[in-house]
Amino acid sequence: MTTPAAQHPPTPLRIGNASGFYGDRFDAMREMLTGGRLDVLTGDYLAELTMLILGRDRLKDPSTGYARTFLRQLEECLGLAHERGVRIVANAGGLNPAGLAEDVRKLTDRLGIPARVAHVEGDDLTAHHPNSLAAHAYLGAFGIAACLREGADVVVTGRVTDAALVAGPAAAHFGWGPADHDRLAGAVVAGHVLECGTQATGGNYAFFAEHAEHAEHAEHAEHAEHAEHAEHAEHAEHAEHAEHAGRAGRAGRAGHVVRQDLRALPALRALRHPGFPLAEIHADGTSVITKHPGTGGLVDVGTVTAQLLYETQGARYAGPDVTARLDTVRLVQEGPDRVRIHGVRGEAPPPTLKLGLNRLGGFRNEVTFVLTGLDIEHKAALVREQLEAVLRAAKSRPADVSWNLVRTDRPDAPTEETASALLRLVVRDPDQDTVGRTLSGAAVELALASYPGFHVLAPPGKGAPYGVFEAKYVPQDTVAQVAVLDDGRRIPVPPPRDTLVLREPREPALPEPLPAGPTRSAPLGLLAGARSGDKGGDANVGVWVRSDDAWRWLAHTLTVARFRELLPETADLTVVRHILPNLRALNFTVEGILGEGVAAQHRFDPQAKALGEWLRSRHLDIPEALL
Repeated sequence: MTTPAAQHPPTPLRIGNASGFYGDRFDAMREMLTGGRLDVLTGDYLAELTMLILGRDRLKDPSTGYARTFLRQLEECLGLAHERGVRIVANAGGLNPAGLAEDVRKLTDRLGIPARVAHVEGDDLTAHHPNSLAAHAYLGAFGIAACLREGADVVVTGRVTDAALVAGPAAAHFGWGPADHDRLAGAVVAGHVLECGTQATGGNYAFFAEHAEHAEHAEHAEHAEHAEHAEHAEHAEHAEHAEHAGRAGRAGRAGHVVRQDLRALPALRALRHPGFPLAEIHADGTSVITKHPGTGGLVDVGTVTAQLLYETQGARYAGPDVTARLDTVRLVQEGPDRVRIHGVRGEAPPPTLKLGLNRLGGFRNEVTFVLTGLDIEHKAALVREQLEAVLRAAKSRPADVSWNLVRTDRPDAPTEETASALLRLVVRDPDQDTVGRTLSGAAVELALASYPGFHVLAPPGKGAPYGVFEAKYVPQDTVAQVAVLDDGRRIPVPPPRDTLVLREPREPALPEPLPAGPTRSAPLGLLAGARSGDKGGDANVGVWVRSDDAWRWLAHTLTVARFRELLPETADLTVVRHILPNLRALNFTVEGILGEGVAAQHRFDPQAKALGEWLRSRHLDIPEALL
């Protein structure tokens, strides 16, 4: 049901973020509470890997299973939140939201702070999946909204969608109902931008060097005298480093490297400690993404675009409450560190909820051999044959054996490290002894009997358990979401009445291609930004550009075939391209590249965090007019 028109529009709701993952900056909660005005402060502590970690914690102690950092942060900051009237909403409950809520109540009693604590439950379906360590449905916003409407000051949840941490408070504040699809979709998009913390304010940003340069110019203009002193110090330090480098026989080159690093330091100061983001949510679902004044980092259309593309797949971004149409999102730079999100359209959610299953997959072990100097390929072949002979002769060969030679070496290298390549062996098996004792003994016994210069980065251990993540889907009406209030009352949260089976929208028309003209071979990243991440065993790579002409080129050039050509690891995998013209962006889903998910550590970069940066480093012919 739609909120009735009011004589004066409701005040925008200021929602901040203080955590993008379990292990994020501890002081962020205090920084956000003291840095400026907020109505709600959220924290996202859960990821696929986190659920596995918390599941293993709970095996050791059933009273755990939640993010303990959150409780320590509250001990320092709950008084500040109470004084400032800021409500706190976090998914730190993990596998045990009721246990965390009870421990927060004990904390409020001990501190003498009259805070009402509520929690949301119903996501835990582990009992229905006996072979899993943890099985949790992704709940939506209305359990959180129910807690807040009943006066909760602190709301903790288990597995909810990351965006629900923002959409829930917005729904409670503005009185939105399940049928307010456009408004909910706007809040979901804002929540997706906030959920990873400083990734919205310059963290992990493809064009960080450009903004560092801008920050340097601004800083020099404001602090000319300080800059002059810094320059003198730089020259002195540079001279000292150059002298040491000269003694090593590399004065010119080493001095240049040091000089470049020192020049960069003042410029990077603005990005060294980025502030956490906040969203000003309006009653119509539009929002402004910003940060507290005076904090580091930056908020611009690029940083918001990067986060919008992160870990999303397709133009329809489905959730428990609404499907947000990412192809309708429009971004406008309203001022310094202020980006308005508008135009977002929503549709009824799918009839199913995503279910994340975490289980133990078996045991893994690894050893990395260092190959230095000449004959790298022959050294790799020798040690591989030696180890394979042992594995073949063993009672039980590991179920999965993977070799990977990484050519980090270079000819005539100035240091031993840069003269060395790495040969990585990873084994997996359901049995710990099969990956432990056999591999460890064989690797150690080769110490004096293999290639010249034999050594390893670290000796292999006994073998460690690894986890597997699997996504399934369950009907919405089979999951009983409940808001549990401070006084013990339990409020059932019904599933949405209107649902819509998820379908890919029709592919939008491409812009007119650029006219032919001179080109030169250059890295894609000179023109395009990228951000990549994981969803189970799949990876997504979002690529965007910042001008209409660049979009005309990118949309026609970066096809699936060209993507596979630039990233040969994807050549035999299913790659799907999604087109988002309003963002001048393409989003690629690479199916299966991460094997059984991050915990299985299938590849060198198990969460595909740098897949986009690899793509940006690849060369292709780019029109000179765009460079």
